Parts: sequence; structure tokens; C-alpha cells
Amino acid sequence: MTKKIVLAYSGGLDTSIIIPWLKENYGYEVIAMAADLGQGEELAPLNEKAIKSGATKLYIEDVKEEFVTDFIWPTLKAGAVYEGKYLLGTSFARPLIAKRLVEIARAEGAEAIAHGATGKGNDQVRFELTVKALAPDLKIVAPWREWDIRSREDAIDYANARNIPVPVKKDRPYSMDRNLWHLSHEGADLEDPWNEPQNDLFMICTAPEQAPDKPEYVEIDFAKGIPVKLNGEALGPVEMIEKLNAIAAAHGVGICDMVENRLVGMKSRGVYETPAGTVLYAAHRELEYLCLDRATMHYKEQVALRYAELVYDGVWYHPLREALDAFVNVTQETVTGTVRMKLYKGSVTPAGAKSPYSLYNEEFSTFGRDEVYNQKDAEGFINLFGLPLKVRAIMEQKAGLRG
Repeated sequence: MTKKIVLAYSGGLDTSIIIPWLKENYGYEVIAMAADLGQGEELAPLNEKAIKSGATKLYIEDVKEEFVTDFIWPTLKAGAVYEGKYLLGTSFARPLIAKRLVEIARAEGAEAIAHGATGKGNDQVRFELTVKALAPDLKIVAPWREWDIRSREDAIDYANARNIPVPVKKDRPYSMDRNLWHLSHEGADLEDPWNEPQNDLFMICTAPEQAPDKPEYVEIDFAKGIPVKLNGEALGPVEMIEKLNAIAAAHGVGICDMVENRLVGMKSRGVYETPAGTVLYAAHRELEYLCLDRATMHYKEQVALRYAELVYDGVWYHPLREALDAFVNVTQETVTGTVRMKLYKGSVTPAGAKSPYSLYNEEFSTFGRDEVYNQKDAEGFINLFGLPLKVRAIMEQKAGLRG
């Protein structure tokens, strides 16, 4: 009986050639699985293509809602951003794909899982750590760590020799990953950080200088840190992102160009298009400014940094992330309200926020006459707060350490 392997399949260059490679080198029956994460038209030709490439069957799994509710929203609530820029669009998609691979492997009686991530990238870690966390008995095959193919050009030649169509050409071999949350671009002229991304690179966002000359305002309602309404309309999680993507992208919002530190030790340059995510992160942050006290907010900033590292590093199914979720969820109990954001030529800026749980109290904060704040109280506070500094200064004077 032929042994089975389940392949994470995108129809892109790498996974297109992995199907015949697995059959030629391992003798596996290959079952392909493509996760519908909102990449749209890319999925339409996959079934025919996978079968022609040698797969026994192809699963196309619609996991868009699970992607948003179980992966995007927790990360948004945490405020997790990798290295100050990256909104983790590829990072938290991989654990979900791997989770579904495991489920299909169990249903099919497969003994192994394969993926098309390279030995230089982060995705190999994300796929494999998820498999180890959920199904430690399954074997993992990573062709990029075994075969003689060493470049995109080699892969294209391999595909051409077997009459497998590929979506990239040698003269412009960008590596792209698309889902509901973002579109990433790597490779080609982007490998030189001195090269500015050209406007024809962008497939979602309008180039900012070509965006409308008039700003647009959007209002987003949050309930316990989760966006639930857009411009007063209640929307489901997938529809929320889809509609906000269209609005923000038209104004050039969401383009991120960064050189990041990969988990595997090297730096890489990527250009990301994340229109809805950019607006949601900014809006969520504005609401937290109103609703979180100073100590909680500052500690949450530390949590956000660690949370982002866990997601980026592929350890989604780690007890620490689950523990951090518990902390974050408590902080979000009062992060409910409405935020208005202004979108204009690539920028997103706050234009108003309100919440029934706002800690902002105009009676205390006003620069006008007030009846609730005794300014004389500040003197005693400063004396006590500054006492350690005063005591140290007295000591230094006595010891002759200062004049």
C-alpha cells in the first residue's frame, strides 16, 4: 500500500514542483491542501493544476473566519507588531494552515506532512513547530532542505522540464504571499534595500501619490477590543476586513517597507500591503489610550513585544502565548467604543474617539477653571516622589561627590 503525504499547496512555484519531486524521490501518494485565507482568484485554477502536477486530490479549505477570529483578533487585541512595523500577516497564517494539514493527515491516514518553505525562511519553523505541537508522530518532509534546487531560477527550470506552469518569470521572480490580511513581496529588485519599491509592485494599495486628493473618514466600533462595526454597519469578521481593505487601499494606506530580522539569523527585506490591518491597529490603539490606565497600558506594551515575537517565531501553540492571551483579554474588558480615523494619501490619523469606559475626565484635565483639582496637592506629591533623589543628593554632598 502506497504511503500518503499531505502537502501544503499554494499553486505557486515551490509547491508546484514539490508534487512530482515527492513522487519521484519518496514514492508517496501526494494529497494537496490549499487553505482559503482570502487570496481570492488565486484558488480558482488550483484543483486542475494540482491533479495535472500529480496529486491524487486537492482539499481547498475555507478557513477565513477562523483565521480572523482565532488568529487575527487575538493578535490585534494584544497590539502585537514585530519590530515596530510588521503586522504579522504571514506569521499567524502558517499555524492555521499547519493545523488543517494535521487534521487532513489524520482523516486520510497519512504518515507525513510536506511544505514548500525554504531553509532560509521563517515559514519552515512555523509549519513544523505547529505539527510538533499538535501531532508529534507525523513525519515532516521539507524539500528545500534536501533537493539540489538552489534558486528560483533552478525551480523554474525544473518545472519547465516537467511541463508544469508557474506564476513567475525569471525576469521578475517576486515571492508573494497573499491572504485576507495582507500581501507580501520579496525578492528581485527588493533584495537591495536601496531600491525604492516601484508603484507597479503594489497589487492592493493605490500608490499614495496617486490616491484621492480628498481625505476620507471611517468610524470603527470596538467591543472588548474586537472591531464589530464599520461606519455604523455591523459586520462579521471577514466582511469587516474586506470592506475596510477596499476603503483604506484606495487611499494608499497600509504600505510597509522594512528590513526585518528573521528567526533563522539573517536580515530580509519585504514590502507588505496591509490596508485594513493598518487602520485597525491604529484605531484600536487610540481606544486604549482612552480606556486603559497608565500601569496596565505600559505593561501591555511589554506583553505586545513578546507576543509579536512568539507569533513571528512560529510558536503560536505555546503555553506562554495562551497565558498572555488571558492577560490581554482582561485588559480588553473595557476597550469598547468608537474611533474615527482620517485616511489621506498613505496616512491614517486619529480624528476622534469615545467610550463609555473612558478614563479621560475633562473636569480634571481642563486648563480652564475647575472645582475638583487642588493644585496645592501637587507639592506634597512631588516632595514624596522626589525624596529618593533628594536623599541621594544630600549623601553625595556630604561625601564630597558633588560641589
